[in-house]
Amino acid sequence: MCTGSCAKCLGVTLIPLAILCTLANILLFFPGGIVSDSNDHITDEVWYFGGILGSGVLMVFPALVFLGLKNNDCCGCCGNESCGKRFAMFSSFIFAAVGVVGAGYNFIVSAVAINKGPKCLGQNSTQWDYQFHNGDYLTNRDLWTACQKPEDIIPWNLTLFSLLLIMSGVQAVLCAIQVINGILGTLCGDCSCCGFCGVSQFVFSLYTNTKQVILAPHFIPAI
Repeated sequence: MCTGSCAKCLGVTLIPLAILCTLANILLFFPGGIVSDSNDHITDEVWYFGGILGSGVLMVFPALVFLGLKNNDCCGCCGNESCGKRFAMFSSFIFAAVGVVGAGYNFIVSAVAINKGPKCLGQNSTQWDYQFHNGDYLTNRDLWTACQKPEDIIPWNLTLFSLLLIMSGVQAVLCAIQVINGILGTLCGDCSCCGFCGVSQFVFSLYTNTKQVILAPHFIPAI
């Protein structure tokens, strides 16, 4: 089944992305690569678990469903294997939509975190807070000196949240592809219905039948 093979390929790609997103989110709990003295010193968006929940847990279920679609016919449908495969592709459409939501959640959280910048200890200050506004530090590296502790917190957060942003974007695209693939699989079933080979066979068959009708001998009844 072409749609099943496509889904399996997407599932194989989503699994490592989910693992990487989970690891990136875990690393963000260690600002600058060190253990924080207080949870209040950790950027708020890290606690939203965008990489762990959105692109991690919520992405594992769709990926596992996609991996098993090629050989899954849902035990047939009233004895009809093709109907069972269509139902399996319809279920993948629902899981793909869940994946899009999870990836979108992580994407939004990461974008907000990058725009706000990390929580850090500012100059001549005893409170940990956000030192930047509307992403101004992204275009002016001189502002990075506003963060005194922890060391290298800005490149640490910026790198990890950027990776989460990119990977969640890729996940959303892959799940969106499976949404379309699931719709095609639900409507058309397997390759022979929707694939290029199936279209070619239909056109060739139509041409052959038409030719036979045109060239068929006409019998005139005897008078």
